[in-house]
Amino acid sequence: MPYIKRTLEQKILEVSEDYSCVLLIGPRQVGKTTMLEHLMEGTNRQKITLDDAENRRLAKSDPALFLEMHPAPVLIDEVQYAPELFSYIKILVDNGAAPGSYWLTGSQAFHLMDLAQESLAGRTAIVHMSALSQTELYGDGTTEPLSLDIEKLNERKKHLSHCSATEMYDRIWRGAMPGHRSGKYKDRDVFYSSYIQSYINRDVTDMIPGVDKLLFADFIRAAACRVGQMLNAHDIAQDVGVSDDTAKRWLQVLEKSEVIFYLRPYSNNLLKRTIKTPKMYFFDTGLVAYLTKYSSSEILMNGAINGAVLENYTVAEIRKTWQNSIKESLFHYYRDKDTNEIDMVIETDGELHPLEIKKSTNPGTELASAFAILDKGSLPRGSGAILCLREEMSAIDRNNFILPIWMI
Repeated sequence: MPYIKRTLEQKILEVSEDYSCVLLIGPRQVGKTTMLEHLMEGTNRQKITLDDAENRRLAKSDPALFLEMHPAPVLIDEVQYAPELFSYIKILVDNGAAPGSYWLTGSQAFHLMDLAQESLAGRTAIVHMSALSQTELYGDGTTEPLSLDIEKLNERKKHLSHCSATEMYDRIWRGAMPGHRSGKYKDRDVFYSSYIQSYINRDVTDMIPGVDKLLFADFIRAAACRVGQMLNAHDIAQDVGVSDDTAKRWLQVLEKSEVIFYLRPYSNNLLKRTIKTPKMYFFDTGLVAYLTKYSSSEILMNGAINGAVLENYTVAEIRKTWQNSIKESLFHYYRDKDTNEIDMVIETDGELHPLEIKKSTNPGTELASAFAILDKGSLPRGSGAILCLREEMSAIDRNNFILPIWMI
């Protein structure tokens, strides 16, 4: 099957020139190992996977011997299964391991970040990878963090392909998982069914020994029905028949394995009436569409969650533009007790950039009026945008744009 070029390839090579250890983390099956194997071609780097029971046993029982048997440069896959390796890799790095000696991958992001920061602080580059981005699937692979600068917007649209509203929902429904989108696994439903089973059997049972697998699968479906909404763990618990505490613990598992992520509400001491509850999103909308049983993109486009899943897709794509550039920003949403709401707020370079997301090809310009609520905050308000299903970029004024979602 054809390999889909990943935007992170060049970034991985760059950080490998500076750091002896590179840790690539992200959800299961987003292409971490495939990309690194592609970069290894023609080199003397070997790959060892801790999915193999014997490799895992040795790595856990005698990590020093394991590293001697698999000397650098090496790719160690699924490193979360043997956290004992980290302190020994630290010793090798401190003793002068060459840049790029250790490439590590794992799918329990929070756990691995904690281990890396504890054992390899300052010695490892931590890189996040998500599912395929729009520019990887429908553009030329070029990416920069979404910027609302007019020159950068004009440059951005050169690297991506136009699409209609119908085509956008096809993108949403099909998802962005490399295994399916590359054509390796052609049947979408079988692919996502296998994905859920693999995730629960390997990651969830590792984090929650003895978990009821069928109940947890129901729990993921209940969560998928609420994408783009303020989190209500009680409602999800009620749907599945578990306690509120269990629901909160299971949501933590989904977040730790990056199946879901949150937008935290924006607030500061000058905005006293803001809501404190986060909004929940899935990393892949194809998974959402599968879990919520939409059998086609046309039905999804007209279904009950059509606006929420479009918002999920948009927020996830914006997040990917930053992850794929190995740059950081703060992402929020805004809602207060007076029901003023802004779907997304990007905090970067000391400014707040408000974004409204609408399932419309011709959104009303009055939607941007909500952005003024941020003027009461402690940071200045920068350019804003309404992100929608129109096919061409437009503007309300010099500081507020109307952007097609295909341009993200």
